[in-house]
Amino acid sequence: MAVLSRTFNDIDLSDPVKAADYVKRKALEMGADAVGIGNIERWAGAPLQMDPKQIMPECKSIIGMVFRVERGSLRGIEEGTYFSNYSSMGYGGITYLYMPMTVINLSKTIEDQGYEAIPMGHQSDWRGIDSDGYTPKNYSRPVRPGQATPDIMIQLRIAAYLSGLGEIGFSKMFLSPQFGPRNRLGIVLTDLELAPDPIYDGPQLCNRCMACVKNCPGQCFDAKNTVKVNLAGHEVEWANIDTAKCDVTFRGAQITDQPQEKPYLQEKANSKPGEWSPFFKKPRNLYNTGQAVCGARGCTRACMISLESRGVLQNTFKQKFRRRPAWTVDWSTEPEYAPGTIFRGQKGHSSDVD
Repeated sequence: MAVLSRTFNDIDLSDPVKAADYVKRKALEMGADAVGIGNIERWAGAPLQMDPKQIMPECKSIIGMVFRVERGSLRGIEEGTYFSNYSSMGYGGITYLYMPMTVINLSKTIEDQGYEAIPMGHQSDWRGIDSDGYTPKNYSRPVRPGQATPDIMIQLRIAAYLSGLGEIGFSKMFLSPQFGPRNRLGIVLTDLELAPDPIYDGPQLCNRCMACVKNCPGQCFDAKNTVKVNLAGHEVEWANIDTAKCDVTFRGAQITDQPQEKPYLQEKANSKPGEWSPFFKKPRNLYNTGQAVCGARGCTRACMISLESRGVLQNTFKQKFRRRPAWTVDWSTEPEYAPGTIFRGQKGHSSDVD
């Protein structure tokens, strides 16, 4: 019985320049919106828990990829009428479905030529480091002396920066010249030597306009307390972020001094809906973590509006993004309808959903 298999063409990837060109063309064909390459030397001095060499000691190249968040996926939140699309299509769908397919297939292409490749479409929830950069107590331990504790967390925004794909903005959001902050990021580690791209030195993207800080509904940025790092000889700075406050703001919650009869977040008795959420309780998760009720109001939408008004982004549109005044919800008033009301559309059509 005949066995069908893929036919692999032997490609000479011994020339780092030709190999880089081949890999980048393949990444774009497979669905990446932009691709860049950084060599492992740019990671010199990386913290142990974020060092790619802890995963692949023989790593020579890191391939960074940008996957656009479509501006249209933010439209429903901007209008205040359709929130699930950003979390499902602009967040979870890219992170957990579309991007993994691209990095997996690109890794297959590299491995078909005899080089090892590690696809990383999103950081695993198995992390030996928390959101603030600390090692959690009693989580894991090194398997050999001097090694990092599992699991390693490679900072994807730093990886994209070191791959020449753009800047890290004051909000710590990665900014690409194509889409500004509308990006999800994927990487591939490989022992294939690829010619690196230069660190981004194009038109300035982040000009410290502070739109992200001013428009963050939870005021999660500390603009006076910044983080400064040296990345491949370049000084990069961003605002310190209160990750705990961001976690509740992101989901639409506001923390109060008093426990609530019906808390917005099930696990926090003193939570209520913020003026940036129209929901009485946080909607259920989409794709595990897709629950972006605030719609990245400051770090993405306000930043994008500022960048588009300056005309510095390559992905342009016929109309400006904000066409009506930004909305807020007044939770001190009763809703205009009684809970349990049956809504009906045009004559002959009910609100029933198949």
